[in-house]
Amino acid sequence: MRIGILSGGGDAPGINAVIRAVVRRGLQHGDEVVGIRDGWRGLLEGSFLPLDLNSVSGILPRGGSILGTSRTNPFKREGGPELIVRRAGEAGLEAVVAVGGEDTLGVAHRLADCGLRCVGVPKTIDNDLVGTDYTFGFHTAVAIATEALDRLHTTAEAHHRVIILEVMGRYTGHIALHAGLAGGADVILIPERPFELEEVCEYLRRRRERGRNFSLIVVAEGAKPRGGREIVYSESVDEFGHVTLGGVGYYLAREIERLTGMETRVVVLGHLQRGGSPTPFDRILATRFGVAAVDLVHQGKFDHMVALRGGGIVSVPLAEVIGKRKTVDPKLYEVATVFFG
Repeated sequence: MRIGILSGGGDAPGINAVIRAVVRRGLQHGDEVVGIRDGWRGLLEGSFLPLDLNSVSGILPRGGSILGTSRTNPFKREGGPELIVRRAGEAGLEAVVAVGGEDTLGVAHRLADCGLRCVGVPKTIDNDLVGTDYTFGFHTAVAIATEALDRLHTTAEAHHRVIILEVMGRYTGHIALHAGLAGGADVILIPERPFELEEVCEYLRRRRERGRNFSLIVVAEGAKPRGGREIVYSESVDEFGHVTLGGVGYYLAREIERLTGMETRVVVLGHLQRGGSPTPFDRILATRFGVAAVDLVHQGKFDHMVALRGGGIVSVPLAEVIGKRKTVDPKLYEVATVFFG
């Protein structure tokens, strides 16, 4: 078979491991694998890259994507879906492996109605896709955020400051919660639990009263005060209708200094969470996903996504994934609250 592979949306450590696995497994089946540059835009423009053993050699530990990525939505372009199907036909693609999050896989699901045969691979550092225990890239993002907390702990203690670490996650708090637990944060704020400023300040006062003159707060970019709305960096939206979140850390810092008088600093981790080499966990998970995706193609299970469940790799219909969001486990958040303040 002639199989295309693309990566769409934000990059995540492990994409190259998926590409490598798809090529290697495809060759075992006697397939020809073709890279599609820059996500769905590559199919719109007919931008392809032949993939073989030499082109994927050495890419396992590399971050980013050798194919590039974009937030292109073909359904926002006039005649986009029809053009994609035509380009795929002209390139002789019999199937497409789409590596992405809810937006990229949502396009794959809708294109199934147009005749494009797709298999999805769940990719997002946010870990917010339903149907899979973990998405690759999440473990690496948590490891990076945890290391940042370890480093911030020493400088916060030395200067007797409150330091706020703002992390990614969009509308879920998986990164914030896991990194906060692993890094010993004194307060963790997530979108699933709108916060009360006075309650946050009370945690900090409580620590000061027992002689702890510094504190670490982890806040997810989508966290918001109770009764308020998310704080955005920009109101402009991408092709999938998303605003750019960011700034909640600075909002918190101003209010904490105003209400408590405690010197407060902010670190926005931003795209550092996406960059660099994937952890061993993400390399292995991405590799397993890539192998399984090619197997799904040969089983004819299109409009499905590979997923991790209970340690095993399974397939999930995209119809059960799209339009839903996996939120933080409330029981895990209750564990974290034991250590607040």
